[in-house]
Amino acid sequence: MAAKWIEALTGSLEQKKQYRQAKARIDGLPEPYRGAAQALHRYFMYYGGITEGDTLVTMFVDLADLFERAATDRMPLREIVGDDPVEFAETFAQAYGGTRWIDKERARLVTAIDDAERKETR
Repeated sequence: MAAKWIEALTGSLEQKKQYRQAKARIDGLPEPYRGAAQALHRYFMYYGGITEGDTLVTMFVDLADLFERAATDRMPLREIVGDDPVEFAETFAQAYGGTRWIDKERARLVTAIDDAERKETR
């Protein structure tokens, strides 16, 4: 009972656990994969703006999977991210649909303009 109440306030405890596990996997990678994956993780936290916990967790689990495989195969970083790491990061993040913070702000902007327009025509 208490767990449901806590989850109602803070979000899914299972998602938080999965997120922490994915983050620990990223932090446990050998260099240079750790540094690259941590940089991508940070970028996703700013760029992605994903509001759905399950989508965010899936993205970070997939990031950990990708870099663990790359580390195992000793794949050069540029073979993973290409010549433009920003393009790689944004393409990677866009592959994970779902609602983003900017979607809420876009809707808020449209509503504000519509409201202002209605006031103008009175």
